[in-house]
Order: sequence, then structure tokens, then C-alpha cells
Amino acid sequence: MPRATNSPASKKRKKRVLKQAKGFWGRRSNCYTIATEAVDKKYLYSYRDRRVRARDFRSLWILRINAGARLLGTKYSHLIRRLKEEGILLNRKVLADLAMNYPTTFASVVNQIKPLAPIQP
Repeated sequence: MPRATNSPASKKRKKRVLKQAKGFWGRRSNCYTIATEAVDKKYLYSYRDRRVRARDFRSLWILRINAGARLLGTKYSHLIRRLKEEGILLNRKVLADLAMNYPTTFASVVNQIKPLAPIQP
């Protein structure tokens, strides 16, 4: 009795992996066993780097808020603490956008939570 291999399913599986590896360098794009490892690593990196991107953006927002706050005579930490105490629910993304693109609006938000502790030299 001949050996049954279920060729259509395995061919479809290999085709799917090689399609995901399209554009990779060398045999990573056309050799199934190597492409399988490359595709697995690709998904691990993409999962990890989505979290890294979120961290990077948060630190960028903090830098922008701090720069805008220091122009108005306060510090980032004092600003965030007073925003929470006053119940102003603006997240860091919105505050950074205000500080960069709408400085007068950002100044009005900062002035709502005065008096703030001045910056110590």
C-alpha cells in the first residue's frame, strides 16, 4: 500500500510560511525550514517591539510636557501631581500635543492649577 502524505495540506502550510518570509535575506525567504524559524522570530520581535514603541512614546511625551512646563516656570512632576489633585483628566499624549502644537492652550491648563512650586535652581 502506498504511503499517504496529504500533500495539499503540507503544500498549503509551506506556501503560507514562505509568503510570510517574503523579502527576507538569503535562504530565509525560500528554504522552508529556515523560513519557519525566521517567521517565528519575526512574530516574537513584533510582539516585543510593540511594547517598546509604547515605552518610547511615553518617554517622548514626558520630555515634551517637561519642556513646556519649564517654559512656564514649573516642573513635570509638580505639574502631573497638581493635575491629579485638581481632577484634570488629560493623559500624557494629549498634554504633549498641547505643549508642542498649542502652547497657549497648554499655558491655560497650567495656569488653572497654580500655585505651583517654583523651580529650584
